[in-house]
Amino acid sequence: MDSTPPSSSSSPFDLVSSALGRYIPRGQAAAPGPAGAPADPAGGPPEQDLPAAGPQEQILGAVNLDRELRVTHRNLEAPVFAGLDAATGSPFVDLLPQGDVPTVTRRLRQVLETGEAHVARVQRLRRADGSELVVSMSILPAAAPQEGLTVSLIAMARRLHLYAAETAIGTSLDIGETAQSLAESLLAWGDVAAIDIDFAVWTGEGVTERAQDRIRLRRAALVPDRAWPEGYVTLGDDLPGEASRLLAQAIRRADTPQSIVVPDRATIERVLGSPRLVRALVPSDRSAGVACVPLVLEGDPPVVLGVAEVWRRADRPFADSELLDLEELVARTSHHVDLARQHQREHTQVLALQRRLLPRSGGGTIQTASVYQPTTPDSAGVGGDWVNSFPLPDGRTALVVGDVVGHGLGAAATMGQLSMEARALLSAGLAPDEVLEHLDETVTLLDDAETGLAAGYSALGSTCCIAVYDPVSHRVALSSAGHLPPILVSPDGRAGPLALHPHPGLGAEFALREPFGVHTFVAPPGSLLALYTDGLVEDPAVPIDEGIGRLADAVASVHPWDPLQQAARRVVSEVMPARQRDDVTLLLARMIGYRKEDTATWRLPARDDAAVRARALVSALLRQWRTRDGTRDSVLLLVSELVTNAVRHAGGPITVRLIRDGPGLLCEVGDTGNGRPRLGRAGLLDDGGRGLHVVHRLTTRWGVRWTETGKVVWAEVVR
Repeated sequence: MDSTPPSSSSSPFDLVSSALGRYIPRGQAAAPGPAGAPADPAGGPPEQDLPAAGPQEQILGAVNLDRELRVTHRNLEAPVFAGLDAATGSPFVDLLPQGDVPTVTRRLRQVLETGEAHVARVQRLRRADGSELVVSMSILPAAAPQEGLTVSLIAMARRLHLYAAETAIGTSLDIGETAQSLAESLLAWGDVAAIDIDFAVWTGEGVTERAQDRIRLRRAALVPDRAWPEGYVTLGDDLPGEASRLLAQAIRRADTPQSIVVPDRATIERVLGSPRLVRALVPSDRSAGVACVPLVLEGDPPVVLGVAEVWRRADRPFADSELLDLEELVARTSHHVDLARQHQREHTQVLALQRRLLPRSGGGTIQTASVYQPTTPDSAGVGGDWVNSFPLPDGRTALVVGDVVGHGLGAAATMGQLSMEARALLSAGLAPDEVLEHLDETVTLLDDAETGLAAGYSALGSTCCIAVYDPVSHRVALSSAGHLPPILVSPDGRAGPLALHPHPGLGAEFALREPFGVHTFVAPPGSLLALYTDGLVEDPAVPIDEGIGRLADAVASVHPWDPLQQAARRVVSEVMPARQRDDVTLLLARMIGYRKEDTATWRLPARDDAAVRARALVSALLRQWRTRDGTRDSVLLLVSELVTNAVRHAGGPITVRLIRDGPGLLCEVGDTGNGRPRLGRAGLLDDGGRGLHVVHRLTTRWGVRWTETGKVVWAEVVR
């Protein structure tokens, strides 16, 4: 054993070395290397399938490296490490196969930079005689004040390797990562390992027996990481159609999935029959043999999910025992691939729903841009963040953002229901606080176990924030249910969160419930409003107020001429926590409003002559706007009917507003009444009830919205 560094209880190298002392008897000579003992067919140590680890099964070693990745100390006295040339001062990468150098070097330097250990990577090491040893390699940062790394090595006996590989493969629900873990484990049996997955599995679709004859394979994993020859199928590429067909036929003999071994280069070229297919499937000129093992989902009949391919050089032919080991590992892990497929399907469905809820456009009176960034596919599904903006029929614009508790399909179903309900209620003219009251009741109902809708999922505590922008008055009415406060940037550049009265989330206990408040504020043209979810600003390393402050600074830096979508992406990249723990959602809205010359508002007393005065005022304005005679007559009749109804059925002052919006005219008549106008069926001799029928015939659409002082009846006419 080389000399060891000064003793330090905190040194990883010393800790590993002290463990070695319990396994390596003092004074024991190293066993002969592979040149003097039967070599394992996979290039590893002599086959030793011992039932349990003991003093004679010496599999632990350690190497200390400096910051230049050169060996400073080593403890490799176990017989299994004989032949590894790890002399003091030599580069550690000299122990690696050439193709593995870039990947392992990157991981070593990553541990140096971050101080975070990289544990249990299956790795091959080169002996001096050219044979290889399969180890489980962990990279540990040196304890302060020392610098460098400690690399611990555990020689992988066959049973231990199968167990470790299966454990590593089952840690992810992402298809790509699952396939990559399987390929890295298979590399212990060859020089190159590739996993080709049925495209239907890759996209999360169901796989049936009828689809097996037309299987389409996509390369899901490929190791080691290196520069591959031109034309070779690499990660993410689809295999040529003929290659997919050949592989599918080769592994389905007598209609039963079976492994095959093509032993030499000549046979491979004869089977493929095309130089193009040889370039696409054979990794290099040195590759002479390949074992193809199907990934099979057990059933009646069994279904092929894909193919695992292990390539070897000519001097290392596959033995029957190795093929059995390969089949065992692939069989043990095929169900992980199917679990990843099911997760991918759920992930795709939820993400599609979430994307569908994203804003499409903001109309001419407001610009909107949104960013939705889900957490990594390793999560239990996409989260329940949702954001939407849409024009209301009366010319206003609604901005909605919410965060449903949980992940997966349960959260997605609730998210979709709340989003659609909010849109319908806002379009029907309800105020933001009234909409939140209905959403609160919906969440409570969904959590009622007796209804059978919960199915083990609870949405209690979900949050929502609704803002409605009036482009004429430039006022915003906003209500929040437990959501973080929006950020407002005024045209002069001042930015900060709105001071909202805190309110519990949706579905809170009855004792905690209180009326939802409405916060009204003026947003002049050029103002910027930011609505977001907590994943953008919550970071365990900083207080939440600091995260909101950082977001306010980032939004304030958006220039009025910046394209809003690019600005939204930049804000997210600047503010998002370094380690994303939740979905991130941001909605930016730049207020534009109507030009003053495109709107007019009059306030009239509720007298019998109100309709006559309204017609005169509107007629003069329509002449100024040079409206067509036919349109002017329709608008005058419309205003007359709406004002007459307001005088007859409501009291107080009457407000008449006319808005010129592109190809249409929007007419609004407000009063202090709270009765809802309804389009009823009038008889031939009835005097009343005909006004709304006239309105219905003259307009493209009409409706009612409620205000704090009464209601507004609006109607749209094409100019």
